[in-house]
Amino acid sequence: MGKMIQIQPVTRIEGHSRVVVELDDGGNVSDARFHVFALRGFEMFCQGRPVEEMPRIVNRICGICPWNHHLASVKATDAVFGVTPPPAAVKLRRLAQHMAYIPDKLLHFYFLAAPDFVLGPDCDPSTRNVIGIAKANPELARKVVRMRQSAAMMLEEWLGKVIHPVAAVTGGFSRPLLEKEREKFLEGYKEQLEFAKFTIAFAREEVFPKYTEAVESLGVIKTGFIGTVTEDGTHDIYDGKLRLMKPDGSYDDFSYEQYTDHIGEHIEAWTYPKMPFAKKWASGEFSLDLDEPKGIYRSNALARINVCDKIGTPEAQKELDLFREKYGRPTQLTLLYHWARLIELVNNCETVIQLLEDPEITSREIRSDVQVKAGRGVGCVEAPRGTLIHDYTADENGLISSVNLIVGTTHNQAPINMSVKKAAQDLIHGGEYDQGVLNRIEMAIRAYDP
Repeated sequence: MGKMIQIQPVTRIEGHSRVVVELDDGGNVSDARFHVFALRGFEMFCQGRPVEEMPRIVNRICGICPWNHHLASVKATDAVFGVTPPPAAVKLRRLAQHMAYIPDKLLHFYFLAAPDFVLGPDCDPSTRNVIGIAKANPELARKVVRMRQSAAMMLEEWLGKVIHPVAAVTGGFSRPLLEKEREKFLEGYKEQLEFAKFTIAFAREEVFPKYTEAVESLGVIKTGFIGTVTEDGTHDIYDGKLRLMKPDGSYDDFSYEQYTDHIGEHIEAWTYPKMPFAKKWASGEFSLDLDEPKGIYRSNALARINVCDKIGTPEAQKELDLFREKYGRPTQLTLLYHWARLIELVNNCETVIQLLEDPEITSREIRSDVQVKAGRGVGCVEAPRGTLIHDYTADENGLISSVNLIVGTTHNQAPINMSVKKAAQDLIHGGEYDQGVLNRIEMAIRAYDP
């Protein structure tokens, strides 16, 4: 008889899950699964709702990335009614999107991931957490807390809510940015940029070099990648086209509305989230086999860094050049998600500053007229955890008749399972394991920031 090892709950992730590792008679890993039991139900209970209510409802899907659901939803409602927001409204939405990314990135790197790298994966679990980080480096801890709070509070000062926002509306934005706000935020985000540059230099020069072996081996799998790029292939998190890259680096670009031609949705009985896969690579089949996966691709920061040709801000482009010089394109190393997130953090800060320096950002022309009609709309943005798709169909009264959602983390459900199994097989032999081994399996999950 074999043995079953459970890791429950998985710690330092933004949700609830467990891992089950199955050992054979020899004590080696025969299978490992990542179980998520979080039923949302939004696709069903949103039916019958007025289209314009959707951005106020779906931001409840996630308390960590409500802005991304809010903005993907409002883009979908625009498309249902065939309305084009004024240019200033689009810039305000972009501004909110990039502002919301910054505290999210700081949360993951310093609060969730850093204990493994700063304190070490074998550190006592009772101290391998943010409190342990604070004790190890009190000055840095105070700086991190202040910077994350500052980033969140600037968003709240402008739009009233950090969580469950109601800022974007069908056809535009709810309120303009005042000049006094612009001036204050500009100074604040210049400080955020300096801290982002410090953070990525600290990680690149002092943290990651200590874990080269782990980076090159832990949970490494071979998959494709998905992300958003502009027409010229520039990294973008608000608008553009979707790029689905094969493991060999070749890719297909397509519009949001064409996602059903390229992406299928698979369900397994032992977990609730859907497992999207690339239809065309797999000829309509899906497989989690480590040796021959079918249609598996990844989302989130590493995927976006892999699929883009370039980044549109100078400091982030410098960091991308360093990253690619060392690891190439596309890189399959799972722990590099942490590095990729920090490249995006720099880009987020730079982009916020660019938008705040744009004279049009304080324009009061921020709403277009909306006429209710039947239609279908697909809205998409990049959530921190991956490509976020909202697909709505409405009747002639503007009431929702169908909803399909592919949430950022959902794209990574299959890859997480593959990385967990790979890590477990590499680390557990002859039934021998300890808390450090189990934590390394969790590290493979935390890389995806699910």
